Amino acid sequence: MGIVKIDDALHAEVRKASAVMCRSINAQAEFWLKIGMLAEANPTMPFNEIVKAQLAAARVSLVQAAA
Repeated sequence: MGIVKIDDALHAEVRKASAVMCRSINAQAEFWLKIGMLAEANPTMPFNEIVKAQLAAARVSLVQAAA
């Protein structure tokens, strides 16, 4: 584990987003880092598909929406 220096304005945005998403500030920052890394590695994959693939990899059973 290490310390990552980020801009104060970005830290404030992470804090606000973490409250909305019910995550700790560190968990929100880690989520954004991971999604950003995956987006760079898969530039044609939309955000929702990246999240869906990560949930599938973690073997999370997704509830299908009613049609």
